[in-house]
Amino acid sequence: MGKGRKYRPKKNFAEKRRDKQKNKDEWDKRPQRCYEEIIRENVDFENYYKTQNIVPSEEWYIFMNKMRENLPAAFRITGSKAETKALLDIIKGDFFNEIINIKRENEEEEVKEKEKLYPKCLPFYPDSLAWQLQLTRKDIRRSEAYFRLHNFLIAETASGNISRQEVVSMIPPLVLEVKPQHKVLDMCAAPGSKTAQLIEMIHSDESNPHPEGFVIANDVDNNRCYMLVHQAKRLNSPNILITNHDSSVMPNFNVAKPDGTTEKLKFDRILADVPCSGDGTMRKNPDIWCKWSPANGNNLHGIQYRIAQRGLELLAVGGRMVYSTCSLNPIENEAVIHRILTEVGDSVRLVDGRNLVPGLKCNPGVSHWTLASKNLQYYKTWEEVPEQWQTQIRPHMFPPNAADVDKFHLERSMRILPHHQDTGGFFVAVLEKVKPLPWENKEEKMEVGSEKPSTNDANTELSLEEEAEKEEANLKATDGKRPLEAEKKPWGPQRKRKRMVGYREDPFVFFKGDKEDVWPSIKEFYNISDKLDPTCLLVRCHEGKKKNIYFTSPAIRDIVKLNEAKVKMINTGVKTFVRCDNKNMKCAFRLAQEGLNSLFDYIGECRKVRISKDDLVMLLQNDNPNTPPEISKLSPDTQSRVQDFATGSCVLIYKEELIEEDKNLNPLELEMVGWRGTMSLRAYVPTHDAIHYLRLLGADCSKFEKNKFKENQNAETSNVELDNGESMEKDDTTANGKELEDNKNEEESSNNTS
Repeated sequence: MGKGRKYRPKKNFAEKRRDKQKNKDEWDKRPQRCYEEIIRENVDFENYYKTQNIVPSEEWYIFMNKMRENLPAAFRITGSKAETKALLDIIKGDFFNEIINIKRENEEEEVKEKEKLYPKCLPFYPDSLAWQLQLTRKDIRRSEAYFRLHNFLIAETASGNISRQEVVSMIPPLVLEVKPQHKVLDMCAAPGSKTAQLIEMIHSDESNPHPEGFVIANDVDNNRCYMLVHQAKRLNSPNILITNHDSSVMPNFNVAKPDGTTEKLKFDRILADVPCSGDGTMRKNPDIWCKWSPANGNNLHGIQYRIAQRGLELLAVGGRMVYSTCSLNPIENEAVIHRILTEVGDSVRLVDGRNLVPGLKCNPGVSHWTLASKNLQYYKTWEEVPEQWQTQIRPHMFPPNAADVDKFHLERSMRILPHHQDTGGFFVAVLEKVKPLPWENKEEKMEVGSEKPSTNDANTELSLEEEAEKEEANLKATDGKRPLEAEKKPWGPQRKRKRMVGYREDPFVFFKGDKEDVWPSIKEFYNISDKLDPTCLLVRCHEGKKKNIYFTSPAIRDIVKLNEAKVKMINTGVKTFVRCDNKNMKCAFRLAQEGLNSLFDYIGECRKVRISKDDLVMLLQNDNPNTPPEISKLSPDTQSRVQDFATGSCVLIYKEELIEEDKNLNPLELEMVGWRGTMSLRAYVPTHDAIHYLRLLGADCSKFEKNKFKENQNAETSNVELDNGESMEKDDTTANGKELEDNKNEEESSNNTS
């Protein structure tokens, strides 16, 4: 065959599959690079930020040392005032002392060392509801000493009463100052910790269980949208809609007016926590040390500006938008704000939000910064930039002239540095819209795709909606005839049409009213008030049995109905009824714990039962659904209350009785779904909710505590004993085993012969 390519016979399917598995096994066995092996050094990073002067020179070494440390874990307490108070009392009590094992009888030095581990209350968060642990996530997860703390955080997070969130991430929603009546848009919402805060603020007024406000949580990444769904489900709110769209070209939403007509939705509050280089998260994500470059921030400036600009267009006059990043870079922060303020003139102003977070340590925004190329060459003016870097460095990225500095008030923005209070790095700017933007028409609201000021970004793309409108307009102009291929211009950049990605979502099918087939039986069984509008109920299928029924607020219902064709909608509604076909039931649907808070006021007293503390504890401690407690074991009062209850789903109510001295306090009130059986009563709640309620009641929940370290040790011990037993048994029965194998071979041989 000469000196040509060596001949290799083609492999069959089995050989290809074997080689593929071999390569996969080798890849899985490769040495993993853990965070401890990453060298937390980057000369370019230090050079760049020393040049930017965002850190005072006398604090530089403190700043860098803190950047190299791992990030402590933190959490917030959520829920009703009574529940948060009870949980807060537990935290402030002996619970954390016991976990961290501070022993006062030990030597003084050891006690002081252990006291450093005690959680710290964050001074800027209202009502002492946010805490920072002096432990990292890895410490909590991998140390047996903290297994109870780990269990506590997991159970309370799953029940929605604790939100594990980075400290600096809590700041943007606080300065956004959301009220229950506000219409809120979270433009880049995933993974959803800030969205959870916004939802909590919508429901902050406990006297109004059905607020008018709502949150639309959007993200451009389809997969990350399902992280939002997971976060939202923990809070069980009917006032949230999750969408999947490019926020830089977010379309206008239509909403219904009282007279039946529609209008464009303008939001009262908008959070633009934009994509960024993330160098403020190096303590949590050490791999950024290896790949940091000044080009990262330069490349993201354009999309950050477009998101902020679109946010201001969607904002109502008098509304507030918070722009934030987890980056320290002025090009991603002050440069974006300066560019926005330059174009909007006096229609938007930058306000100081420090008064909303008293006790927070932060530096003011800077009014001067220097542009740098990828190879760390610095430029103070656009004229200095070589042609090779002019696509990466743009004129609008440079700082304001010395004469115009006072006009923009960039010092009103906030930069949180890691050494201020042992956190990550963050940037926050609060913008208020005082009048329509210069390019907005007061009489006719601007649509997406209409004329805007030039952005100087060559790679700006049209959204799907814009492209569809443009194509439809072209077809009309050409009498429905598409241009021939020969007529298309062969030169210039060719834009590829974006295609929708991700899963095809199930439809949102709302009830048409009282005539819906399953609704009359549900309404009669639970004696549901006429105040509940059945058109706010929906299912996720057009045909077949209705399995789960969800409830949304009227505002969210209207937005979904009027805008399904504009935006890909991922999820909305809280589960309220679940099909439970049972011959002994008068109604085919049971109540769902997730939606009980939304339905509680509408459910008739005929399906509600007051229960004593001791009875409730007994029901919650029963973790075997196949053997629920018999009614005869409950207190006489509870027995008399459930005696005439029809079999099926019901609501269990517990209300704490306060003594005279505590009459001004909020009594603990718990409502949960129960099940009235023929001879039994049970609490129909998930395990993590049961643990939460038991903890609030001061009851023993140790039976639910799991020490994974001891379980693993016991499993390893039993495996060793099992292996030893099997090897001894093999030695004793070698002859018998050989005889059985010979007999089996003989049988197979005779079968093959026949």
